[in-house]
Amino acid sequence: MLNKVMNGYQRTRATLEGARPAAPPVMLHNFMMAAAESGVSMGVFRSDPVQMARCFTESIERYGLDGIMVDVDTATLAGAVGVPVVFPDDEPAVCRGELLSSLNEVRDLPPVDIGRYPGVQVWLEAVRIIKRHFGDEIYLRGNCDQCPFSLAAHIRGASGWMMDLMDPGNEADAHALLDFCTDITTQFIRLMAATGAHMVSNGDSSSGPSVVSPRIYRTFAQPYEKRVVEVAHQLGVPYALHICGKTDQILLNMVETGSDALELDSKTDASRAAEVLGDRATFIGNLDPTTVLAHGTPRLVEERTRALLHTFSGTRRFILNAGCAIVASTPPENIRAMVHIAKQGYEETA
Repeated sequence: MLNKVMNGYQRTRATLEGARPAAPPVMLHNFMMAAAESGVSMGVFRSDPVQMARCFTESIERYGLDGIMVDVDTATLAGAVGVPVVFPDDEPAVCRGELLSSLNEVRDLPPVDIGRYPGVQVWLEAVRIIKRHFGDEIYLRGNCDQCPFSLAAHIRGASGWMMDLMDPGNEADAHALLDFCTDITTQFIRLMAATGAHMVSNGDSSSGPSVVSPRIYRTFAQPYEKRVVEVAHQLGVPYALHICGKTDQILLNMVETGSDALELDSKTDASRAAEVLGDRATFIGNLDPTTVLAHGTPRLVEERTRALLHTFSGTRRFILNAGCAIVASTPPENIRAMVHIAKQGYEETA
């Protein structure tokens, strides 16, 4: 265990490399709360990189975080390829409709340069600003929106995509769409790596057991996640994968993508995850963002945080976070309670 004084970047990097620091790093997935606490609407947040960067910077400094995940919404890549998107001023952007009315239209999809899309440009510039401000003092995780499977669900429409995958006759077209989406996702990975972000990541929530079977995941999601991870590693940056819901059935498959870290939902059994991940991948999570962080008391947050530290006390690769995005209404005292327990370190919370 490393006991020397470390900054947030050093503590997080050590954890990702399997050299456990005395206290686990805290890296939050808190873009909605960060915007709300800085008095910025989601409309301004998504359109002004200076304001977005300010929100994250103030959150890092307010709570003494070791790292931050720069996220915006789950509709940016979909919007970049032409999926209809709505942009509420007080909520993250969401898809409203599909781009393809049938899967066989996939062959007609034109190439897309996502770097020209304003939402992508704002996202990237915010990361650059944060990196210039902190340098290597805190660990900067640039999220890159959706993995290929979940992006395909946006392009085809969630219900249509799920029905398509039930018909073996659609398999060739399904893989063609996933190839298209892999190009889109990896474009973002390449652009994000060029900002100086220390780590890149994606979400692939439509691929989890809460939505599709493990067989569907292994056939249509995992191979493309592997390709995305390979691109990140070719660029020399670690990669984190997030899937919502209870992922116990596919934990080993997720590890086999080669991801350096898995950000796992609170519905996933942390003890099971600790057993499966071991020191093969870093666990990021997994406090419940709703019942514990948003609606719980500081005492409850402290209890659940201590329990997580105890669960992972036998491993070297654990980063404390919520299991998914932290909601805007989360009480600040609950985040402080979470950070306070983490900074006490493994030995004090044993």
